[in-house]
Amino acid sequence: MTNDRALAAAILAGGRAGRLGGVNKGTLTLGRTAIVDRQLDVLQQVASDIFVVGREDPEWEARSLRVVPDAIAEAGPLGGIYTAIRASPCGRTLVVGCDMPFLSVALLRRLADIENADLVISRSKQGYEPLCAIYSRACEAGIHARLSRGEYEAWRMPAGIRVAEVAVEDELTVVNVNTPHDYERAKGLIE
Repeated sequence: MTNDRALAAAILAGGRAGRLGGVNKGTLTLGRTAIVDRQLDVLQQVASDIFVVGREDPEWEARSLRVVPDAIAEAGPLGGIYTAIRASPCGRTLVVGCDMPFLSVALLRRLADIENADLVISRSKQGYEPLCAIYSRACEAGIHARLSRGEYEAWRMPAGIRVAEVAVEDELTVVNVNTPHDYERAKGLIE
């Protein structure tokens, strides 16, 4: 049974992190704090349930996080989004990447406050940020259909849904750590 008004949060951690030597990006530290711990501090202020989509890892277990394996293997971030929607105990699920160290409560609350859309997505100067968005169950079928056709672009909106965009006011909030350069830059921003 799901609560259609409550909000869950899914941290996507299914990637291989090849550019970072396969490390669990959520466990990279900035200052003295792992990215995932920074995220949990923020996510706990907006979500009633937090879980991880991806591979089992002792780091998730140490934080008592439920881990849900990808429902469709090798489907990239869109497959993770699909899995998050399917596995969520809530009708709405906030999806974030495990490599986003600067999430802000302010941005996530702005997303969560919009309840009359099936997809509430942040939009930065670079475009849509599908890994900083809230997906309702109405998105599940459209995403599954795209995955079934081999269409894996996460930034494309599912067909036939109501979409609301939220402008990102501070671009830092959607920065992710994908490369050693990104990691060094993020560490510099903390210092």
